[in-house]
Amino acid sequence: MRRRARALRPAPEQERKHHVTSDTPGPAPELSGRIRGGPAELLHDEVLAPQFAFESRHLLRHYVAIEKTLAAEYVRMDLITAEEAHRIAALLDSVGPDTLSAQPGANMSDIAFALERHVEAGLPHPVTAWHADRSRNDLQACAQVMYGRDQLTRFAAALLELGSVVHRLAEKTCDLPMPGYTHFQAAQIITPGFHLAALSEHLLHTHARLLNAYDGIDASPLGAGAMAGQELPWDRDRMARLLGFSRPQPHALTAVASRRWSAELTAELSLLGTALSRFTTDLLTWGGSEYGFIELPDELSGISSAMPQKKNYPVLERIRGRTAHLTAFHLDVLLGQRNTPFCNLVEVSKEAGTHLLNAFDSAHGTVRLLTEVLRRLTFRADRMRQVCEREFLGGFSLANALCLTEGVPWRTAQVVAGKYVVLAATAGAAPAPGEPALLAEAAAGHGITLTDPARLLAEAFDVDRGLERMVSAGSARPEAVRAVLRTQQETYERLTADWDRRAAAIRAGAEEGDRALYGATGTETEQEEGDGTRTRVRHAH
Repeated sequence: MRRRARALRPAPEQERKHHVTSDTPGPAPELSGRIRGGPAELLHDEVLAPQFAFESRHLLRHYVAIEKTLAAEYVRMDLITAEEAHRIAALLDSVGPDTLSAQPGANMSDIAFALERHVEAGLPHPVTAWHADRSRNDLQACAQVMYGRDQLTRFAAALLELGSVVHRLAEKTCDLPMPGYTHFQAAQIITPGFHLAALSEHLLHTHARLLNAYDGIDASPLGAGAMAGQELPWDRDRMARLLGFSRPQPHALTAVASRRWSAELTAELSLLGTALSRFTTDLLTWGGSEYGFIELPDELSGISSAMPQKKNYPVLERIRGRTAHLTAFHLDVLLGQRNTPFCNLVEVSKEAGTHLLNAFDSAHGTVRLLTEVLRRLTFRADRMRQVCEREFLGGFSLANALCLTEGVPWRTAQVVAGKYVVLAATAGAAPAPGEPALLAEAAAGHGITLTDPARLLAEAFDVDRGLERMVSAGSARPEAVRAVLRTQQETYERLTADWDRRAAAIRAGAEEGDRALYGATGTETEQEEGDGTRTRVRHAH
């Protein structure tokens, strides 16, 4: 291969003959022999310029990383020299969001061509083999999946923070009795910690799915070419590693045609949004004046313009409302890809992914808002206990006691307990201490004589016993909740380590690539990208 590569490299005088710099007079060199001129003004204004601006802000650093990886491969194949690759890398590292501009005549308002022109203009002589055997198709597919990978990682960090806040609040509140509801009716005694542990469990499940989604997209499209592969022996495993991927995408057509990953990621956001909307509905209910179970500080509250007695919580409405957008964005991705042929298409690669950033931004903002709400929220133990004492939440326990201690057949025990609740409520009796005579009356109607109806009522409708009698694993019993939370804490720690390992692989790949281009020379700086992430960039001395 090295002998063949040397034959492909032109002599220096040939390179100088065809070199065009940024100072060369006359029109820009042609990009294609197939069409004449650049795109129309309307096409530039409506499509290409906005796309260029978006990619300059959000994908440029990925294009730069890919181009540097390609340069390192050209050196390995002996198509360019190490010195040429060093110069190319230095020019690539000098590019920022404001360096390039969409010029219909010079670069067809395309960021890949603009980057190519920028490097060519800065080189002291042409590097003829640079960009040989290359296509924009796998370049763009690779940059896009790297961008999706970054968005997923950023969102996962926010979701871990939400999980941490939920977990801490659950630990603090797993001893506070509150009513649990089924079918919008008070049902059994639970605690805020029990309910929040369920939310925490769902967040952990989402994290497992996000990690699986990450590993699914952790395959580099680079080296697939336009659709059928490439003619040079690119080391796709090495290129994947330098870009932080665990492997190359094994099929060339899949690499450039599939945008399944964008549908999968937005699907996970949609599923999470649906779950968060349900938990937020509970918060909205608990914050209503009829319940009064929770309170938020004034800075997270709103007022009525007309009714001075009201303290509203519109932030919860915002959170629940935003979750609807996540499903809409997912449907947008699906419909953008539906009924398209399986090949590289602008319709799929760009139009169908138009709202991917909006989906992640909306999910990120929703999670941040919910995190702050739960960080600042307080539960009113007095109001929750009042409702527990007011409602007949021990009805199930009473039926169990009738069956297991008095020998009443189970279904009959259910009937007796239900009739007692009707009699007691009609008489205006409180659940505790209750009316033993009414329970005896309900049992007598079925030919049953109870030995100690007062004891049955005292135990069944005692609020604190309502928690303690739940002895099964995963129940609302405080110790059972703590056991669940301990297991969850271990899972959170493992997930954090899992995400850290994936981030480390990306950093290690970038560092290996820079060493290949710069050797031990160069300095590193940290720069902030348009999506808020920070990246370390090595520059030549």
